[in-house]
Amino acid sequence: MKKISYLLCIGCMMVSTLAAAQEAAPVASTAPEEAPSAAQAAVAADQATSNGCEIHIWPAERFTARTTGWLSGFGAIGAMADASGHATGDAARRGNLASALESESQTQLLASMDLVKLLNTQSATIIRHSEPLDRKTVNKIMERRAQSQSPCYSELMVTDIFYQKAAIYGRSLKTLFMFRRFGAAQTNPAIYKGWGGNGLKLFPPKEGEDVQAANAELVSVFKSDFEEFAKNARMSPALASAK
Repeated sequence: MKKISYLLCIGCMMVSTLAAAQEAAPVASTAPEEAPSAAQAAVAADQATSNGCEIHIWPAERFTARTTGWLSGFGAIGAMADASGHATGDAARRGNLASALESESQTQLLASMDLVKLLNTQSATIIRHSEPLDRKTVNKIMERRAQSQSPCYSELMVTDIFYQKAAIYGRSLKTLFMFRRFGAAQTNPAIYKGWGGNGLKLFPPKEGEDVQAANAELVSVFKSDFEEFAKNARMSPALASAK
């Protein structure tokens, strides 16, 4: 009987020792995978949305202001006299125009619009360029103007911004745009080029008038000019066949 009790006691001690060892042993844990950063998630979402497509935007290099009065209706001599009489004022208006719609503003305004919908193109990453292209080259260079290997690449250029005041028609802002769709090609894009034009009531402001309100109107009309251009571009057979 004593022998049995002795063996039972030894068994209890072994069980107790094993349990203590198990409690002391470290528990292996599997660390969760590190979550992607916000920047990585944004890039991944952008790539998934655009499928590698890109639309590159360039601002206008050239601003023009022209005021014509009644003298322009009297032949070449009248037109010259008219231009001479408004030369100083037109130079100032050209400067005001360039200040209100400087390069960064042009590309920012266009990028803020739904270019994919307005131009009826594939979802794309919008890439803004701050430096205008040389106006003399926009109709001559038929290769991609950016270093890109995008499989569906397009370019949107603002080529001219033109303020006009005419004796009969009043004040207006006309903007010349060019949209070039390359697709996967590196050269010879499908091209649509055209004007958008809308009237102005506040720009340019006269002395004592609200400059900010006049500039805000100019910004709004610039966007309206693009919407008019884009509407015509969507109907362009050349662009439709290049999708």
